[in-house]
Amino acid sequence: MEADKKIRVAILGSGTVGTGVYKIIQNQKEEFPHKIGSELEVAKILVRNINKQREGIPSEILTDKWADIINDDSIGIVIEVMGGIEPAKTYISEALTKGKNVVTANKDLMAEYGHELLETATAHNCDLLFEAAVAGGIPIIRPIKQCLAANKITEIMGIINGTTNFILTKMTEEGMEFEDALKLATELGYAEADPTADIEGLDAGRKIAILASIAFNSRVSFSDVYTEGISKITAKDIKYAKELGCVIKLIATAKNTETGIEVRVTPMFIPVSHPLASVNDSFNAVFVHGDALGDAMFYGRGAGELPTASAVMGDVIDVCRNTVYNCNGRIGCTCYKNIPIKSMDNIESKYFVSTLLENKSGTLGAVANTFAGNNASIDQMVQKNKIGNNAEVLFIIDNVQEKLFLRSIKELSAMHYVKEISSIIRVHNDIIQ
Repeated sequence: MEADKKIRVAILGSGTVGTGVYKIIQNQKEEFPHKIGSELEVAKILVRNINKQREGIPSEILTDKWADIINDDSIGIVIEVMGGIEPAKTYISEALTKGKNVVTANKDLMAEYGHELLETATAHNCDLLFEAAVAGGIPIIRPIKQCLAANKITEIMGIINGTTNFILTKMTEEGMEFEDALKLATELGYAEADPTADIEGLDAGRKIAILASIAFNSRVSFSDVYTEGISKITAKDIKYAKELGCVIKLIATAKNTETGIEVRVTPMFIPVSHPLASVNDSFNAVFVHGDALGDAMFYGRGAGELPTASAVMGDVIDVCRNTVYNCNGRIGCTCYKNIPIKSMDNIESKYFVSTLLENKSGTLGAVANTFAGNNASIDQMVQKNKIGNNAEVLFIIDNVQEKLFLRSIKELSAMHYVKEISSIIRVHNDIIQ
């Protein structure tokens, strides 16, 4: 493509991110000929309500008809920021089939149908880039696919949902209970009206599925991810974490082990010395371990209009540069392996367990024997407050398979002197030296 020609793009969606993308394109208008070797122009923006006024966006580029975009051969890049599975999946598939390059921020779609769409892109020599689908403005997908491509990556763990991190930060710093922190997050716009996908770990689950697929070169779907949210975390749990020198974070973890891929999202006790422990409010961070690199952490804003739009535009600029040099489709699907996914039952973890036990001779011995009978070793045991004839007792259980730990809990729950099992939270391996 000659440098004096324009690359024309269409934006699907004019919500928060779509508006941010349009702003960046307009603000950087004079820079693009130098950055990509061509001018960049927004040809169309697909919207649901064409009569709605959108500040700063000229009405003549708005359309509510997909045909106006898919049938316009002058449009070379489709930027999908509308979200959801359909019609986004159909639009992206049709755009790729017509030879249009695609940039998307759609984590739901890429977590479920990324492999299929990437194969379509490869078949038509198109780029399909999706940096903004994970961790907002933080560059992580491109670094793993390109900068760290010479590494065998064995572990990724991170805080990749800003809503839950904001809630846990408020519970930690201000002593709030979960419901109060959620209410504040909703009032400030960090939480959606229906926060289920965030607080139950589903959003983070989709993101870690994408990251694991890229990092381990093997397909991981959202359905492979064990997800557990933060709605059961209490102010008392936060207090006990502090006493152990920890904070509680919602951690997405993916490990490539000799027996398969472990992938999960769970609340976790993290020692305050760990880099992720200091990631607060709506910030995200991703911790990566590679055989050549060692450890690295990527940190920044996980959401928001301009941070997410920044990630989208990074992909758009990449596509434009490829277009100028006629080399689109260079990096497609990188899932060339078929590594099995480990069942959660067989994954080992450490656990924090808070109980209310009958305060009499022999109770602790019986509880210890129950754990021992399931190969669960007690690393720490602390008796806290007495409540009538009962006592609050905390345990930290050493690494044990999930199925054996849960068997212990089931047996304990049936014992008359175990009045309550209040909390079960996984523990990072570094908490006990």
